Amino acid sequence: MNRDDLGGCHEVFQRTIAEKVTCTGIGLHSGAPVELSLHPARAGTGIVFERIDGAYPIEIPARPELVASTRYATTVGRGQGTICTVEHLLAACYGLGIDNLRVEVNGPEVPVMDGSAASFVYLIRQAGIFEQEAPRRVLRVREPIEVRDGAKRIRVEPARGLTISYTVDFAHGAIGRQSVHDLALVNGTFEAEVSRARTFGFLHEVEALWRAGLARGGSLENTVVLDQAGVMNPEGLRWPDEFVRHKVLDLMGDLALLGMPLEGTISVERGGHALHHELVNALAQRAVAWSVIEGDTRRLREPGLRAPAPVSA
Repeated sequence: MNRDDLGGCHEVFQRTIAEKVTCTGIGLHSGAPVELSLHPARAGTGIVFERIDGAYPIEIPARPELVASTRYATTVGRGQGTICTVEHLLAACYGLGIDNLRVEVNGPEVPVMDGSAASFVYLIRQAGIFEQEAPRRVLRVREPIEVRDGAKRIRVEPARGLTISYTVDFAHGAIGRQSVHDLALVNGTFEAEVSRARTFGFLHEVEALWRAGLARGGSLENTVVLDQAGVMNPEGLRWPDEFVRHKVLDLMGDLALLGMPLEGTISVERGGHALHHELVNALAQRAVAWSVIEGDTRRLREPGLRAPAPVSA
């Protein structure tokens, strides 16, 4: 199998980061300070979260069966330990092709940062990206799968590479109906066109969350907030269609739970985390609809990638 057989958008070697990198921020729901550390991980490890603020660390692999909630965000959990709002970090990993990573979190949430994936992209770039010896495994869709929930719909069809079309439809005049069509996530498209799109919410919903003791860390610094008149953030939007771009970002983070890159064409109408996870679960449960392929590791390595720091066992 050669590089073209992989559809031209996926590297054929697994990737991790070259060295540890750390950041601090606040939790979107708790409002509490959170420290996050990313560590290199061995090939075949996948992305594993580790909550370290308790009496003993709790490891939570980023896998579909460990999704504990999709309400307002994607939460993963194991036993008594959960970590909320993992999707933006996972989207950065997916967009940069990071297969293996240990993520230490000293609290119940990944820090919200600016509400997008941009800070996590920066962290990974600062740490450096390292190609490992093991071939990357890719989930290639062979048969269409569609999930519907009233007017909501998500569908994946066979294709080389990953292409996303997404439509949102809100009654608010600042959003309305927005779409992206045939977004091919190759050659830096994620970083340039998706990674900086921020999460958003409506003022009346945010106020209700505050009264319920949630979204305590939410502010105009990390959320696009809309009142009846329009966008409240003084700086405005990063793109006129930032809302649908953020939905694409969320989708990529949720797809990362498959444990390997996906090759297919995805179309979404009025989606969200719950619908994304229905597709992920449908794929996980319907093995006849896809196959796993591996890259040919005989090709020359990509120049310019850094050597890794020692990887913990």
